[in-house]
Amino acid sequence: MTTTLLTGIGELVTNDPERAEEGGLLGLVRDAAVVLDGDRVAWVGRAADAPAADLAHDCGGRAVVPGFVDSHSHLVFAGDRSEEFAARMTGQPYAAGGIRTTVAATRAATDEQLAANLARLVGEMRRQGTTTVEVKSGYGLTVADEARSLAIAQQVTSETTFLGAHVVPAAPDGSPGDAGRYVDMVTGPMLAACAPYARWIDVFCESGAFDDDQARTILAAGAAVGLRGRLHANQLGPGPGVRLACELGLAAVDHCTYLDDADVDALAASGTVATLLPGVEFSTRQPWPDARRLLDAGVRVALASDCNPGSSYTSSVPFCLAMAVRDMGMSPAEALHAATRRGAEALRRDDVGALVPGMRADLVLLDAPSYLHLAYRPGVPLVAATWLGGRPLT
Repeated sequence: MTTTLLTGIGELVTNDPERAEEGGLLGLVRDAAVVLDGDRVAWVGRAADAPAADLAHDCGGRAVVPGFVDSHSHLVFAGDRSEEFAARMTGQPYAAGGIRTTVAATRAATDEQLAANLARLVGEMRRQGTTTVEVKSGYGLTVADEARSLAIAQQVTSETTFLGAHVVPAAPDGSPGDAGRYVDMVTGPMLAACAPYARWIDVFCESGAFDDDQARTILAAGAAVGLRGRLHANQLGPGPGVRLACELGLAAVDHCTYLDDADVDALAASGTVATLLPGVEFSTRQPWPDARRLLDAGVRVALASDCNPGSSYTSSVPFCLAMAVRDMGMSPAEALHAATRRGAEALRRDDVGALVPGMRADLVLLDAPSYLHLAYRPGVPLVAATWLGGRPLT
């Protein structure tokens, strides 16, 4: 394999505190260099100590950070819900019912249309520094549409999640669907059709979607065929979802907006990552999740975009990071760590989210001297280049 020396790095975020020259969560190294060997990191340290390599790339004094790990997104869909967003901005409260609008549009779309929209959104993410992305189904809600959604998602990522349990679809005559019958479908023929294309299984455990008993049943069925579990919970109000996720030892529980002390204690005592999704609160005007409360309790906190057409139509992890700093009580270092290393933990990945030897060579060059500019200059396109598997993307 060809080795490449990245030199001229003004500030390097390794996410390895033991490598930090001044201590700290991010393992900062200044005047740094990185050697890549194929698609892996082979060496990191001070530029003055760097070994020789076959090729060299001068980063021009830019900061270099690990590629962002977006551990929660819904990218396989069709249609537009901008009018719903406009209504919320004039006072209409958010409810999960708008999901059914996207379901109708997604069912009507061709595979080619869904794949093209997915590629467009992943391209947006790459240009903004995301190198690992999880993609859920959940806008098909039939056996065939859920399976094709996951087959399309699998073309762009190995982190695919079966979310047939997003909402209960309406009956053919438009009347409310039968939740019990639908759960039987999700855990039976739909799961059988979708499992070959999925790594994860997820449930929207919320009032108006699925209760904790239904979520438990669906997650158990997924586990029986080898799918790892994650959960949407406590987004629209208090509920049992967060404690269920901790009880079951799920990799992550996402949203976590409405938490009581027992929820926080359960998260702190478990290995479950709390994934916060600030794009949702921006778009719905719900209360911001209290990241400071979670971090101070010792909870592992990740940040992700929740990119979807209804409640968080942003593909920008830097934007989410800035909101977390401004409105959720996180320091810039905590937010970047949450969007990289903790995102990797939410996906149970030990090969991404940090820049140390042996990790994938997924990294971002910033048009800035420090990672601090990600929150300091919100909305500014600071990503100068995204490197994926040791190669710069064009």
